[in-house]
Amino acid sequence: MNLKTKLIGGVIAVAAMIFLFGSVFIVREGEYKVVLKFGEAVRIQDTPGMSFKIPFVESVTSLPKYQMIYDSNPTPILTKDKKPIQVDNYAVWKITDPESFLRTAQTVKSGEERIDAAVYNTVRRKLSEIEYGDIISENPKRGNLNEQITEEVAGLLMRDNYGIEIVDVRIKRTDLPDSNKQSVFKRMISDRQAIAARYLSEGDEESKKVRAKADRSAKELMAEAESKAKMIVAEGEREAARIYNESYGKDPEFYELYRTLESYKTTLHGEPVIMFPIDSPYTSILLGE
Repeated sequence: MNLKTKLIGGVIAVAAMIFLFGSVFIVREGEYKVVLKFGEAVRIQDTPGMSFKIPFVESVTSLPKYQMIYDSNPTPILTKDKKPIQVDNYAVWKITDPESFLRTAQTVKSGEERIDAAVYNTVRRKLSEIEYGDIISENPKRGNLNEQITEEVAGLLMRDNYGIEIVDVRIKRTDLPDSNKQSVFKRMISDRQAIAARYLSEGDEESKKVRAKADRSAKELMAEAESKAKMIVAEGEREAARIYNESYGKDPEFYELYRTLESYKTTLHGEPVIMFPIDSPYTSILLGE
């Protein structure tokens, strides 16, 4: 074999190797390999492993298959009650149709710009319909903002056929500009103090009602008890009178003596000086006659 033959063989071998290496590409886990022919996508490879293309005619570009997070910069938005707030949010997204994505957005950066615009417009419109107090208080009447925004942004990108799926959009933080914070905080404190004063007033009024009801019940119980006590005393006096009458009827002389002795106890209480006629029956009994 002469030198010329060897040279031709070497060139052929090198060309074969170039052709071989130029026709092979590797698909890795978590990525799409898009085969382009003259700049147009002709097929998508998403199964990990080795694949082939036509060298010098077809080229390959990679796109991520996994979920990505786009963290937007804080943006100023005006609420329904004209409060300027800074909104910070993020979006979870992924490419589901590489061919449509390459035809519209083309690059990941461009896709994130489309997402940013859709999220900003949706968040601005949604928050402009809600007052600031309802935003920070998580008022259940307005529903779940994150779910509503996610649904609308996903619909916008699907409508324009970007080949993008929006998995989730979340508002991380809604904050007031520094120039507005103090005035809003003071107003919030004043509102809370007014609410506290109203609660205290209502509590005081309720306390007075409870006390008045208790006093009225106590007076009614005392009146009822006094009435029952008078009835009992009257009944006792009647019973005593009956017993006295029965005793007097059985032995009038003894009863008269008993009444006289009782009168002595009253008359002689405190050892007073009393003058009685000597022939008085009252004196006779005192003298033991």
